[in-house]
This record gives sequence, structure tokens and C-alpha cells, in this order.
Amino acid sequence: MGEKKVFETDKAAVLGGPYSQATIHNGLIYLSGQGPIDPETNEVVPGTIEQETELTLENIRIILEEAGSSLSKVLQVTAYLLNMREYGRFNEVYRRYFPQDPPARTCIQAARLPFGIRIEIDAIAAV
Repeated sequence: MGEKKVFETDKAAVLGGPYSQATIHNGLIYLSGQGPIDPETNEVVPGTIEQETELTLENIRIILEEAGSSLSKVLQVTAYLLNMREYGRFNEVYRRYFPQDPPARTCIQAARLPFGIRIEIDAIAAV
């Protein structure tokens, strides 16, 4: 059995909570939930669901690429939306990041998300 490796990069948002940006194990990378956080300032960037989705997926892209993976290697995504009425608008942005062979996905409405954000996404990808 492979060894667990914690992965962190300062090129993506770092909030300093008691968790890692990602963990790598047996050829897979497990990303912690990401949100619309500016990777340079580590500040929340509130906006429309489209803007927050784009920044969230950019943070995911950065972490994956820094770890030697990519969006094309994402196997599974869980998306947490503050308001399910924004599902269609979320999907418009999401499709741009996964235009072909999209990963398996679960999308649920969350009663509340940290820092007043509209979206949080976690993912599992091959390295």
C-alpha cells in the first residue's frame, strides 16, 4: 500500500485551516473543498455564481497542475451550491472546464457555506 503524501502549493488559495489543500495516495489526488478565494491575497471574492464558480475551478486547476495532474484527469467532483436555483448558471461555467468526458459528479444544495460563499467544490483526480 502506498504512502499518504500531503500536498500544498502557495499558488492557490491557502486559508490555514486544519486540513491540507490535497492528499495524494496510490496515484490519486484528493482535493479539499475549494471556493472563490483569490490565490494571491487569500481573500474571499464574492460575486455571481458564474464568477465564484470560475474562481473556484481555477483554484482546483492550479492545485491539480502543481501536483502533476490536470482537469482532464478529474474522476469525481462534488459541488455544494448555496442556492440550487443557480444550478443552470453554475453548469454553464462548469462545462467550459470539463468540455469532453466530464467526471462523475454530485451536486447538492448546502444550507450554509463558509465565509458567505455561494459555492464549494472538492474533487478526486488521477496524478
